[in-house]
Amino acid sequence: MGRAFEYRKARKMKRWGNMARTFTKLGKEISIAVKASGPDPDSNPRLRVLMQNAKAANMPKENVERAIKKAISKDAGDYNEVVYEGYGPYGIAIVVETATDNPTRTVANVRSYFNKAGGSLGTSGSLTFLFDHKCVFKIKQKEGVSLEDLELELIDYGVDELDNDGEEVVLYGEFESYNNIQHYLEENGFEITSAEFERIPNDMKQLDAEQRASIEKLIERFEEDEDVQNVFHNMQEENEDE
Repeated sequence: MGRAFEYRKARKMKRWGNMARTFTKLGKEISIAVKASGPDPDSNPRLRVLMQNAKAANMPKENVERAIKKAISKDAGDYNEVVYEGYGPYGIAIVVETATDNPTRTVANVRSYFNKAGGSLGTSGSLTFLFDHKCVFKIKQKEGVSLEDLELELIDYGVDELDNDGEEVVLYGEFESYNNIQHYLEENGFEITSAEFERIPNDMKQLDAEQRASIEKLIERFEEDEDVQNVFHNMQEENEDE
């Protein structure tokens, strides 16, 4: 899971190209977190981690502060988190996560992207079985703590895989275990450098180069939409380990 996840992450960041999309995505996530649990990171665990994510993405501090202030202002719009599922060409399963202030506009756009590519928008929950919904934490290695002991300890908190890339430790856990894992890490003095949610395919489909290019074009079309936060698929990308 680990190497494949990091490869996909790198490919996505390369597609995004500039920081503007990353900042827009983080700004929406911060707004949603603030509206849900308030603007104080000390009492809002999700906001606390998002601020770390923003730091890791080199998002300026003033941008973060602006997003928080905007979320608590009277004129702030409400973002609805909506997930769309469908099939692209060649039977590739695609899950599109959105944060939108106009669901009618968003569903129309998402449906049109599928249709124009020869795919189809499905019903909610129809592709859940094809992806494992995970939380992914990156933490700084802590002196005096062995990775074996840490992994054994975190099993009870919902972590099911641990990777070490030399500088950071990457933890994978069930989506529902996010709060428990974050609480353990913070209580035990681990520095969380980022935390996010991923949908990791449990069965990937191989395509040839021309077919891959067609799917990648569709993914880019989704990601260019300002309402789209994340796009997940089960296409095996070039040079990706199974």
